[in-house]
Amino acid sequence: MWISSIVPVRKKNGRIRVCVDFRDLNNVCPKDDFPLPIVELMIDSITGHEALSFMDRSFGYNQIHMAPTDEELMAFRTSKGIYCCKIMSFWVKNAGTTYQRARQRIFVDMLHKNAKCYVYDLVEKSKKLIFMTKEAKAHHFRTGVK
Repeated sequence: MWISSIVPVRKKNGRIRVCVDFRDLNNVCPKDDFPLPIVELMIDSITGHEALSFMDRSFGYNQIHMAPTDEELMAFRTSKGIYCCKIMSFWVKNAGTTYQRARQRIFVDMLHKNAKCYVYDLVEKSKKLIFMTKEAKAHHFRTGVK
């Protein structure tokens, strides 16, 4: 079993965040070479669109469950015992590429029509600025209706 330590980190607001120090694990894990989108090309692709909707899924990593065989690699020690992460942590080496791969699979039908995603940011684009209800907006996003 691989066991990491916890580390207190002071946030900008002065409060303490407890983090798991995965540096040793990250040093021995192979890098996932899944390509991230090129930001400059993404920006070029939204040029000329009147309406852009940005969505930030900063807690999206919490939706990715660890493979049961990998949970023990995510073990950490506290004063109350040893625990394992059941969901993906922000601080693991390949978290960003794993999340990008998942998002590209989820939004595969929309990525070349009306949406772009980069890790936890998603932008939906429309040629015309139109005002609509939340329900209509959700339908527009899911179907790519212009």
